[in-house]
Amino acid sequence: MLTLTQDLYDRIVAHARADHPDEACGMVAGPEGSGRPERFIPMLNAARSPTFYEFDSGDLLKLYRELDDNGEEPVIVYHSHTATEAYPSRTDITYANEPGAHYVLVSTADTDDAGPFQFRSFRIVEGEVTEEEVRVVQAY
Repeated sequence: MLTLTQDLYDRIVAHARADHPDEACGMVAGPEGSGRPERFIPMLNAARSPTFYEFDSGDLLKLYRELDDNGEEPVIVYHSHTATEAYPSRTDITYANEPGAHYVLVSTADTDDAGPFQFRSFRIVEGEVTEEEVRVVQAY
């Protein structure tokens, strides 16, 4: 199960909406080994595409160095889908390289008649996708 604060939830959704019609992407870091998402890190979609996201390699290298320096790790890797449901695509599964992370997808398309977005979380390990419950709390 992914547990995150209402503030982080709102910031991820706001980023997805702000970058629409392009896919948004980013991470939420937390202390190594804690599994607790704390620091919101919106990234630029270097692909600037409505159907694909790509972290800028230079920005990503800088971020991983910063995470190491701060004793942090990626707890959430998120991106948006602009025209499809919030479920990992084959490309998303292929590029999922953080087995300990929660992969959050936000759909900014109304694909299920439940409103203007979906917020779902998955574990992706060795190509296997498992959806998990999302619990939103006011504070940890």
